[in-house]
Amino acid sequence: RSSWLLLAPLLTPPVPVTSAPPCSLCPEGAHRFQWIRNLVPEFGISSSHVKVLSSPAEFYELLKVQIKAAKQRVVMASLYLGTGLLEQELVYCLEETLEKSLQAKGSPDLRISILLDYTRGSRGRKNSRTMLIPLLQRFPEQVRVSLFHTPNLRGLLRLLIPERFNETIGLQHIKVYLFDDNVILSGANLSDLYFTNRQDRYVLLRDSPEIADFFTELVDAIGDVSLQLQQDDTVQMMEGMVHPYQGDKVAYCEIANRRVMEVINSARTRQELLHAKTFHSSQLGSSLLSQQAPGSLKPEPDTWIYPLIQMKPFGIQIDEMVTETLLTEAERDARIYLTTGYFNLTQAYMDLILGTRAKYRILLASPEVNGFFGAKGVAGAIPAAYVYIEHQFYSEVCCLQQQERVQLQEYSRAGWTFHAKGLWLYLAGSDLPCLTLIGSPNFGYRSVHRDLEAQVAIVTENKALQQQLHQEQEQLYLCSGVVSTSTFEQPSRYVKLWVKLVTPLIKNFF
Repeated sequence: RSSWLLLAPLLTPPVPVTSAPPCSLCPEGAHRFQWIRNLVPEFGISSSHVKVLSSPAEFYELLKVQIKAAKQRVVMASLYLGTGLLEQELVYCLEETLEKSLQAKGSPDLRISILLDYTRGSRGRKNSRTMLIPLLQRFPEQVRVSLFHTPNLRGLLRLLIPERFNETIGLQHIKVYLFDDNVILSGANLSDLYFTNRQDRYVLLRDSPEIADFFTELVDAIGDVSLQLQQDDTVQMMEGMVHPYQGDKVAYCEIANRRVMEVINSARTRQELLHAKTFHSSQLGSSLLSQQAPGSLKPEPDTWIYPLIQMKPFGIQIDEMVTETLLTEAERDARIYLTTGYFNLTQAYMDLILGTRAKYRILLASPEVNGFFGAKGVAGAIPAAYVYIEHQFYSEVCCLQQQERVQLQEYSRAGWTFHAKGLWLYLAGSDLPCLTLIGSPNFGYRSVHRDLEAQVAIVTENKALQQQLHQEQEQLYLCSGVVSTSTFEQPSRYVKLWVKLVTPLIKNFF
């Protein structure tokens, strides 16, 4: 009980931040979403470079293959690295690849950058840090391990809040896995559960150097304002950098904002110049094109990637603005499939879902497949808190008589847990989605206000890729049942009184 009381200084309800949509949607095909490039860089690629993965095992095998094949760079951002045998095998793959690069002629080209969360990565005696120190000791010139520490956990709060509970204040939650010019976007962490029986989402963007450069620069920027792991398991800040919890908080957040926005804005400028070049060169006429050697031209892009960043501690709210605009502007009879492992939508998202015109199918974890199910202590009550939040939302849907338009579905699969998150948008009259959001955010309060998050909007005109995305959505929703009034009458949905009383106070922390 005393652990919850330690959070008292943070329990005051936050002032909601509303962001005006950047502009209305444009009217033509997939390009109706080109307004997003007013906020972030737009990367046009061929749909043949995009592959949707479906299982944890496929994700794990791909990570190993990509690590072993990397020549120039491996960049991995995750909440944490687990300490089991599967995670150890990943570290061995990194070691093997570094060894190969050392044996190559001349100076080794391979650089490995790993970004994790400080509090989650330091939990327990054996942790992410102890897993990675051998790499730092053997390859000090090639390996960098950065541990992000939220500036909001400082002073007396940092001293008093115990391990695990300190993670509620704010985390590095981005999940990006990058190997040379190949990028995997996911919500999955580097842990054995996510490699075996924890369902998530994963998209591989192959041979996409501009996107790989962007995420390398983004991870570098966050790494620069993070604590650097040393060979003796100590940590220190880069020289001249403000400390996240010992230094001035405002100064630290300003520097972090500047570093991240530099990455976003410089990539936007580069992409705009590229668009201008492409546009002017396409005006030269077909006679010039006919002189080109066959196969020398890149295929015309039919798919656009927009990186959406959310770092409220640094005053960056791009993902929130784009998501709210998509929900606001979704037309009547459009269908939105939204999924989250932890159903705890912000008030703004709930208001938009209940007050707009599109049809919604919201997929969430049943209590049995919630990652906290069966946990010890207070954490064991978290699935019940999610049931209570779900029941309140469902009651509001019924009160507004929106059951036909807004439907809740619970994922249930024996022996598995559920962590998939994202959104698929089907335009009115279409059987296939033209847009998906995929990455780390859960659409909840933490994602919007506390943690560092990144996802991408993938917009495509290509039917084959749309089909891949549709199949991914169907595969997830296939393992679900529709929520009705009787759902909450089941004994497994019973919520104790103390959980009901505490949930409104703590819902902003999970």
